[in-house]
Amino acid sequence: MRRDKYDRRVGHDARARASRSPSRRRPRPTPLAALLWLVLPLIPLVACSPRPSPPPPAPAVEGYVVGAPDVLEIHILPEPEIEREVRVRPDGMISVDLVGDVQAAGRTPTEIAQAIQADISRFKRDASVSVTVVDSPSQFVTVYGEVRRPGTFALETETRVSEAIGLVGGAMPFASLNKVRVVRTSGRDTEVIAIHLKDIERGDLSTNIVVEEGDLIVVPPTVLAKIGYAFQMLLFPLQPLLSGAGAVGGAAAGATAISN
Repeated sequence: MRRDKYDRRVGHDARARASRSPSRRRPRPTPLAALLWLVLPLIPLVACSPRPSPPPPAPAVEGYVVGAPDVLEIHILPEPEIEREVRVRPDGMISVDLVGDVQAAGRTPTEIAQAIQADISRFKRDASVSVTVVDSPSQFVTVYGEVRRPGTFALETETRVSEAIGLVGGAMPFASLNKVRVVRTSGRDTEVIAIHLKDIERGDLSTNIVVEEGDLIVVPPTVLAKIGYAFQMLLFPLQPLLSGAGAVGGAAAGATAISN
């Protein structure tokens, strides 16, 4: 009897201690598990990142096309030798001794030399004409939008889109880098070329094309930047007018100081 009571008390005490004991602690993650927990979410980002690729080849150069206001050097033999440095006029013409006006804009230097040689052969037998481009400000590219110094600059060497944007100070922080556009006009045809500048920064150079004369590079703002600009116009509608008035006032003050 006493033995049974003792057994029941012992069992009751054991169950009571078990009910009061804290729950079993979870095992701590190992360093490998913690590393996997950090790395696994990054795998899709790495998989989606563009692979490095070379830039597209530069277009074949068929010859420089002269335009206004390029400067040309004309050399005509035999004696008496004629050597002149002329600038292409806005109407595309140049003036040459013995010949008069010759069409230069829209032609290569070789074509200009052939035209001069054909006309001057009436005055010089066995004439030899060479035409060299001394200065070429007619080859220009315009960059505007979310860049530090929007404007136009002359093309002096082969220039790609990323280099052209770098020449104007680079893109602003709120530029939409993967929505850059190059607007290219050829006669009556206009082509819009998509440029992924963010991918170019990551090594994908497939859209880093060579810019051509007359190209217009547009770097648009992001959606958040557009919203910010809209709020700025709503809250400060007179700010552009005040800025313009300040610039005019500063110019007038400077002119007055110079005159005095």
